[in-house]
Amino acid sequence: MSTTAVRADCAADPAGTLTFDLTGPGTAAPASTLLLRRRGAAGAKPGGTVRIPLGDFGPGRLRAVLPASTRLAEGRWDAYVEEERGVEGTRALEPGLRDLRALVDRSPDTGAPGVSARVPYPTVDGRLALRCWVRAPHAEAGAVLAGPDGMTVEGVLYGATAGEGAAVEARLPGDPARTHTVPLTPAAGSAGSFTFTLPYAPPAAGPVPEAQLWQLWLVPAAGAKGVRISRILDDVWSRHTSFVYPAFPAAPGVLATPCYTTDNDFCLRLEPAPAGR
Repeated sequence: MSTTAVRADCAADPAGTLTFDLTGPGTAAPASTLLLRRRGAAGAKPGGTVRIPLGDFGPGRLRAVLPASTRLAEGRWDAYVEEERGVEGTRALEPGLRDLRALVDRSPDTGAPGVSARVPYPTVDGRLALRCWVRAPHAEAGAVLAGPDGMTVEGVLYGATAGEGAAVEARLPGDPARTHTVPLTPAAGSAGSFTFTLPYAPPAAGPVPEAQLWQLWLVPAAGAKGVRISRILDDVWSRHTSFVYPAFPAAPGVLATPCYTTDNDFCLRLEPAPAGR
């Protein structure tokens, strides 16, 4: 792979179509394509490739358009510019300007079977990548009010309808016996809007010898399959460090904090309190 990077400016429209404008050495190659390669799990092969034609867009500039209708599996996709297929030469894309304002507060049709989202972002080593989500159905987290005794969360359910027995389950991965359930309440607003309040004390009643991430799942009706509660319908590719909520005592020696994972899944973190708290 060439070590010469090509800069890519990105823009999004409200439907989720992404436009890539490339500048840099070698961008005049007429047969070049934009190559997206899905990362595999650790030690695994990549999970697929997508090639998008690049067309001239002024002197020294090429443009590629990724329609919202193009299927991309959930995961992280690295972006490259590739010369004519079969010819040696694939170059990393360096992130340029990213105009993603149109992705903020997206409101897909709640009657659709699910939602997809894709956000361009800079990797830690300075390359361009896409974080893609495909959720069917999907529970989008909204406002989170973290109080001293519990948290109240608003959201919207897509691709399913909440019915009798609808609830939210806080699950501790790896321990099926550690599940706490609270009722789901319809909320004013758009179709599919919901709210729930999760107290901290019940999950914290068990042992918390080290940090625990309790996953939050919306169960649309009694006996239905759970839907992971996440927040993906905007321009934030990872909320892990950018959305920070206060920690509160949940039990003697235990702190509770609402949080997001690096993949924007919503959780409740329990952890031993520092000495003196």
